[in-house]
Amino acid sequence: MADASPQSDKVVTRFAPSPTGYLHIGGARTALFNYLFARHHGGKFLLRIEDTDRQRSTDEAIAAIFDGLEWLGLAGDEEPVFQFARAARHAEVAHQLLAQGDAYKCFATPEELTAMREEQRAAKKPMRYDGRWRDRDPAEGGDKPYVIRLKAPREGETVIEDAVQGRVVVQNSELDDMILLRSDGTPTYMLAVVVDDNDMGVTHVIRGDDHLNNAFRQLGIIKAMDWREPVYAHIPLIHGSDGAKLSKRHGAMGVDAYRDELGMLPEAVGNYLLRLGWGHGDEEMISRDRAVELFDLAGVGRSPSRFDIKKLENLNGHYIREADDKRLAALVAPLLAAQGYAVNADLLESAMASLKPRAKTVQELVDGARFLFVTRPIPIDADAQSLLGDAAVALIKTVADRLGALTEWTPEGIEAAIRVAAEDAGIGLGKVAQPLRVALTGRTTSPGIFDVVFLLGKDETLARLSDTSTGVADRQN
Repeated sequence: MADASPQSDKVVTRFAPSPTGYLHIGGARTALFNYLFARHHGGKFLLRIEDTDRQRSTDEAIAAIFDGLEWLGLAGDEEPVFQFARAARHAEVAHQLLAQGDAYKCFATPEELTAMREEQRAAKKPMRYDGRWRDRDPAEGGDKPYVIRLKAPREGETVIEDAVQGRVVVQNSELDDMILLRSDGTPTYMLAVVVDDNDMGVTHVIRGDDHLNNAFRQLGIIKAMDWREPVYAHIPLIHGSDGAKLSKRHGAMGVDAYRDELGMLPEAVGNYLLRLGWGHGDEEMISRDRAVELFDLAGVGRSPSRFDIKKLENLNGHYIREADDKRLAALVAPLLAAQGYAVNADLLESAMASLKPRAKTVQELVDGARFLFVTRPIPIDADAQSLLGDAAVALIKTVADRLGALTEWTPEGIEAAIRVAAEDAGIGLGKVAQPLRVALTGRTTSPGIFDVVFLLGKDETLARLSDTSTGVADRQN
């Protein structure tokens, strides 16, 4: 629990997910904005797990949320707060509000409330609690079950100077007397959030704009308790590339799927999420340190952002090209091993300089590296097989002879030998490189042919070329 007082001037933000599923991409952006704002102002970033829905909250979801946040470098500055464990404190506040006359007991039965809503629907009136127990003597309820409701203001208006949305005004006549404690004594989400934010010393509530209406209702508790109002910043939601509500077809998956299935790097995902709804001039590639330096709420737009998986892939390609080869090899090796390949870690690391310029994802690195570890005879793709006609096979044999005569296996020597073979045959280098690529990788695409030959080594290169020229290559793939 944070020890910062609600009256503290130090910036404190929080990310408070419900552990009913994975950490989705919108939640990750909310966490990022909270983290960056706190860091920019030298404050604290806290985590709270809102696990009051006991039926839907799971340990697996909690673990997935923490895993995703850690992967993105968004761990909290203190131990996380678990909302359910604070139920007694929430109830304490509800009873305090009751004692000071800012809340009341409501004995309305479920049947009465259903009838009330049906009447409102028939009359085409807003469906909200009508306050029937607001001014009644609770003694009339006897020993019947009751809920505790907030006595919301009915006159005037409530104003929020939102740091993103600007000035937002709601007439108090539109606010209902929301439930604080259920009839079984458990607190509602609306109460728990306000109490926890206050007790954790949260100064800035940065969250999705789907919570904006909640803020007006929650302010009733804050004002009644004479607590300091937080600065609200309600950020627009993320939409799909077509402008529709973000769904799985747009990329609304768990953060873990971006890592494990799509092969994204955390710095790429973080950079992309930063640019979804926030900007600073024309800067696109923004490191975490630079983001901390620049980020403030003034740069957050009011319009929904559009998620574009292709843009994320392109950005990820940039970060792959910038990444350390050893780090990339460590990401690729277990994925290759899981596919049954015997991986040479040193060879894989050496190959990264050649593989990463062509790759946008870790999966593409895996795909590009397979040729290094396939066992002979290597499989030949069906579309590549057509490039191995008689003339190509004869040319491959000539190249093999040239390479076999090399006394030192260097990139320069390899390039010279292949170029001489092309000149002797009176053809361009590309006409040699393509059948050679098929013979060595089984595919029509690969890193540069000189890199392929060098990485495979002399013995493996000559053995694969021999397989092709003698018709041993596996052509059943």
